[in-house]
Order: sequence, then structure tokens, then C-alpha cells
Amino acid sequence: MQHLIETQQFTREALKELFNVATSLEGKRGQSLKGKILASLFYEPSTRTRLSFESAMLRLGGEVITMENGKESSSQSKGETLEDSIKVVNHYADLIVMRHAEVGSAARAAAVSNVPIINAGDGNMGQHPTQALLDLYTIQRELKREDNIHIAIVGNLKYYRSPRSLAYLLSKYKDIKVTFISSPELRMEEDVKTHLKENNVPFTETEDMITGIRDADVVYQTRIAKEWIKNDEEYEKQRGRYIITRAVADSMKKGAIIIHPLPRVGEIEEAVDASPHAVYFKQIGYGLIVRMALLKTILGGEKKLFRAHKKK
Repeated sequence: MQHLIETQQFTREALKELFNVATSLEGKRGQSLKGKILASLFYEPSTRTRLSFESAMLRLGGEVITMENGKESSSQSKGETLEDSIKVVNHYADLIVMRHAEVGSAARAAAVSNVPIINAGDGNMGQHPTQALLDLYTIQRELKREDNIHIAIVGNLKYYRSPRSLAYLLSKYKDIKVTFISSPELRMEEDVKTHLKENNVPFTETEDMITGIRDADVVYQTRIAKEWIKNDEEYEKQRGRYIITRAVADSMKKGAIIIHPLPRVGEIEEAVDASPHAVYFKQIGYGLIVRMALLKTILGGEKKLFRAHKKK
């Protein structure tokens, strides 16, 4: 049984194999997961992650049961523990995709589950491994290389699980350079920076977006996320600080790309959508096939591609 809780479970070789499976599934439908049931348990709002997992399962011939807005619609509102909920859903599904507001919730679910758990986001400072996988796949597909990449990650680095997860994946490659661009209040946490240091990945921190993205191959823009910054005054201070306008996009070097986990809320102007650098909507399609590959790998009898999650 394979639980996917964090990106540290992958090796470079496993990522290559997974991405090869994803590429082979592009534009395809099949029946390899016929008879299998996916339960999507979302205690937090989601559009792309929930629907792409459900679409991925259906395209592979499987079935889906779903719970949206679980914080209010599930038995959690009656006081049921997460562990008890997972023990119940185990009887209904062959795999559970779960998003939850608490850091560490996915690991808690995996500890009691008899079916595979896929972490679809646990807390604002936890991880979102499948988003990081599709981010990395997008980068490699668009740049047509795995190594020698300079990525600038912009905006909300403290309260954003996706770039945290991606940083752990990037450390598996050669000649990677990272530039963290944020206000002092939203800097990347020390655990990620320590990991990069331990893996000899050079990084710099700056508040200057224009200078920071000048030589970047990838600009990873993030949303300030009002739901994670509870102080309204602080949110208003931060949300307009880093905006990619068409002029900013046009200043990027030739061949560089802009990615974003979406949704965007003003941090990339709509005029940028027509820029050759903008690939954030293309990312959505890449995400679908990466999740198809994960489901096929975990449920379809393919060999195990990632390591077991280590309990902490």
C-alpha cells in the first residue's frame, strides 16, 4: 500500500518514471481502473485539485464518491475525529484523496487507513505533493530539460504549501538555483531553506521582484491567500505588493515561463495571459495527466514508484 504524503518520498528516478507514464496518458482514456472507487474528501474549498483527481479517475474507468466542504457537511461538524472518519470511508473506497486544514492531517489519516491516502493539501504550512509534481512536470515539459534551471518563487512563501513541496523536489536535480522573492513577513520557512542547504542547492532571498526574475527560467507566482492571513490590515498590505503585469512579463528572458498553482486573485494581470511566457492554464492539463499517472501507479498494479512515508 502506498500513501503519498510528502514529496520527499520521491527519488529522481521515480519522478522520471512517473512523468513517462503521465506523458503516455496524454489525450487517452481507458478502463485500467474499472471497478475501483476513489473517495475525494475535501474539508477545504478546491476546484482544480478535486475535479482533476475525479476526472483522472473517470478517464481511467474508475468511479468516484465525493465530499465537498467537509468541514460543514461531514460528521466532523458533529465532533467525529478525522481518524474515525477515515476508518469509515475505508469501507467505501479503494483510495482516498484528502484535503484538510490541519498540518499533519494526511499523515494522521495514513496511520489508520487500510487504503492508500493521497495528500491533496494539509494546512497552510504543510505540503501539497501532487501540485508540486504537476509544477515540476510543467517546468520540465516546457523547458525541455531537468537540470540547470533557475526558478524564482514570488509572493506568499510562508503560508503556501505548494512552493514548499516543490522545493523538496527541486533538490533532486543538478545545477538548480532558487530565488525567493517576498516581503520579510512572508519569507520561506527555515525547514525548507535548511533542506536546500543540506542538498547544496544555492538560494537567495530578495524583496525586489524585477531584479529577482531577470535571469529566471521559471517564475512561480503565488496568491497571498486571504484565508491564511487573518489580519485584514496585513492582508491588504501584502496583496498588491507583487503583481506580474504585461510589462513585467515582457521583461523576462526569452524562453522563460510563468507558472501559478491558481486561483489567481489579481497577482497576475489578465493581459499576461497572451504572453508567450504564460503557461499557468496549460499547467491544468499537465496536472490531469500527472494525477492519472499517480492513480494508475497506485491502483493499477504498476510497480511502486515512491518510497513509503516515514512516520515522524
